[in-house]
Amino acid sequence: MTTALVIGGTGPTGPHIVHGLVARGHRVTMLHTGRHELPELEHLEHVHTSPHDGEQLAAALGTRTFDLVVATYGRLRAIAEVLAGRCGQFVSIGGVPAIRGFFDPDRWDPPGLPVSAGEDLVRSDEGDDGKSYRIARTEDMVFAHQPTAAHFRYPMVYGPRQPAPREWCLVKRALDGRRHLVLADDGLTLLTQGYTENLAHMVLLATDRPEAAAGQVFNAGDEETLTLRQVAEIVADTLGHTWEIVSMPWELAVPARPLVQQHRPTHRVLDIAKAKQLLGYRDLVPARQAVRLTARWLAEHRPEPGGIEEHILEDPFDYANEDRLIAGWKTAVASMPAIDWPVRPGLGVAYGGPGSSYVRPDTRI
Repeated sequence: MTTALVIGGTGPTGPHIVHGLVARGHRVTMLHTGRHELPELEHLEHVHTSPHDGEQLAAALGTRTFDLVVATYGRLRAIAEVLAGRCGQFVSIGGVPAIRGFFDPDRWDPPGLPVSAGEDLVRSDEGDDGKSYRIARTEDMVFAHQPTAAHFRYPMVYGPRQPAPREWCLVKRALDGRRHLVLADDGLTLLTQGYTENLAHMVLLATDRPEAAAGQVFNAGDEETLTLRQVAEIVADTLGHTWEIVSMPWELAVPARPLVQQHRPTHRVLDIAKAKQLLGYRDLVPARQAVRLTARWLAEHRPEPGGIEEHILEDPFDYANEDRLIAGWKTAVASMPAIDWPVRPGLGVAYGGPGSSYVRPDTRI
């Protein structure tokens, strides 16, 4: 039986990874702080120490070696160094901010992360924010100590046990009976996310195909990237709720900022073609179904009002001011002058969808 060490394993994707390794016949040891224990994983060997401290990690592991290490949590630089030469395969999880402009679209001219962003896009450097630069440097250090590592760049994760549940901004408003939802620019912003089971599945595929994964960086995420409006509509439908989506320009749509999660409403779409080609990745759970599952889970496991999740999201749920904003916006829209267009701008003669001037050949007289 092969031995596998999972560092972390109790977060959003960790249990799925652990269960997948056990199902594949690995004898799994979990290394984590011990602050969060899951009953379904109690039967496994647990090593409790700080995965953020290289000395503590080295002391806890002693001279042990493993066929496989999956590092989902902790100080990745130290973990890669401590386990250098002590594992057959090293799989690590980092973050998408290693790509230049993921946090700051102004790093591109004109502003906006290229769509879609592949693994070979320019990486963050010292000109970027400190967090992005550190994430990019960590990738370098992982491969310096583990040249054949498979490294995954996680996007925003959604699903059970996510400590920053973006969908709670929508679920709470639906549960509270809000009839209006403010979105910026019709909610057309695209942001690649990854459902917990899908991300874990991608990581596990790397353990199934170690030769294909060796030395590779993989963007991770769902195959389909939904717009914010699509997510909002799916959440409402799942919870049996209806609301009027009030679209405003980004500069005015202040309540929508916790959903967009950056200072511009530009897109952040990842290219995951490498994982599909080299690892055979396909979503286990389609994104539209995953949003429904997430909405139901949040409705059944509601974050504490004013608790850590809402603190991280920075959504005050200030309904009184939202109502004032919506009322002011509707008044402004109603005051717009009627425009008499001598020649009304069209959608282009090549367009054949709703509202087009295209006439089917068989309908011509």
